[in-house]
Amino acid sequence: MNTKNTHKLLVPLILMGILFFVFGFVTWLNGILIPYLQIACELTNFQAVFVAFSFYISYTLMALPSAKILARTGFKSGIMMGLMIMAVGTLMFIPAAIYRTYFLFLAGLFVMGTGLALLQTAVNPYITILGRRETAAVRFSMMGICNNIAGAIGPLILAYYILNDGDAIVNSLKSLDAAAKQVVLDDLSRRVVFPYIVMTAALAALGVLVKFSPLPEIDGELEEDAGVADASKTSIFQFPHLVLGAIALFFYVGVEVIAGNTIFSYGISLGVPIESASSYTTMVMIAMLVGYVLGIMAIPRFISYHTVLIISALTGILFTIAAIAIPAHLAFTIPWVDIRMPLTVFFIVLLGLSNALIWPAIWPLAIHNLGKFIKTGSALMIMAIAGGAILPLAWGWISDHWSAREAFWIAVPAYAFILLYALYGYKVKDWKKIK
Repeated sequence: MNTKNTHKLLVPLILMGILFFVFGFVTWLNGILIPYLQIACELTNFQAVFVAFSFYISYTLMALPSAKILARTGFKSGIMMGLMIMAVGTLMFIPAAIYRTYFLFLAGLFVMGTGLALLQTAVNPYITILGRRETAAVRFSMMGICNNIAGAIGPLILAYYILNDGDAIVNSLKSLDAAAKQVVLDDLSRRVVFPYIVMTAALAALGVLVKFSPLPEIDGELEEDAGVADASKTSIFQFPHLVLGAIALFFYVGVEVIAGNTIFSYGISLGVPIESASSYTTMVMIAMLVGYVLGIMAIPRFISYHTVLIISALTGILFTIAAIAIPAHLAFTIPWVDIRMPLTVFFIVLLGLSNALIWPAIWPLAIHNLGKFIKTGSALMIMAIAGGAILPLAWGWISDHWSAREAFWIAVPAYAFILLYALYGYKVKDWKKIK
């Protein structure tokens, strides 16, 4: 790519980095919201993981409408609209907190997810196309770093505001009568009001910034540079590598959300104090951050997309089995932060390392050579984010009926399908050739 084109793409990439920071900050707050709302609204594990379900199911419902919206508005206006929709969702947390109404919390999360669906549908094709296809995973890894820095910071900030005395509250609830208990829970619920007012203002301001930014409309460039699809194709479902890639992405997002959003609850189930467990989601994000840095250094110079997927899937299977098999009483202390961590939890943290490069590797493989179908194909990939809604819900149900530890078995077949895609699925160009 020549210097002129590099300068032309620098501003869009910086703006994409800011947007991915926003994605990470908002998305990974769910890891704190799940145990927080479980306490404040007196929920079971299954009920609590509806936080993830409400947030991620909106991607499935809104991805195709998002593609149509982008076709009408263009990418720049669509990004601004997505940010404003997210601001409405965060604003809904205020009445939800004041009245301690779980349904309103879920509705706010759904609206936030709707805005993110529109943003993701617009932004991911940008990252793939802004540069050579061979280096797309590097750009995704750079965006992932922005995402995971925010994902590491966000839960710590929110935990400080709403759960800094969580252990004391949980212990006090055991000795309070019904009326006093409601007062404590109402006060706990209202703690999210200030953080979400700040988030609402920040999202609205960012929407205005995008509106007046020099972000170019590259809609035509996307289709021109996307590669020429087979002229005989009339539907995205005639691209097996895309459909199988979307399924692989479904399983990936599911296990990513399970690792990042349930690890807090898992730690508490093992008897870890809330103060210590509140940092676990951040540790998963740090592990993912390490993975993204390794991706930037290695792809495509030393390793290919499908090889990355093979390694990620295999380590995901191994780390999951280790987390399930290792006895809960085996633990170690992280000296510089004085946090005691069960070894089984440590292997869930390591899933962040396994998960880091799956998204950057799947996207270029799945949307390669779609031509005029790139928008719809991208929308199908965004719909696959529903895995973050379905798999954690299954985790919660298994947790309530068996144990949180056994619930992690659900990740093994998910990684196995990703491994199958890495070995074979991405190469399939015709359904008739599948044996």
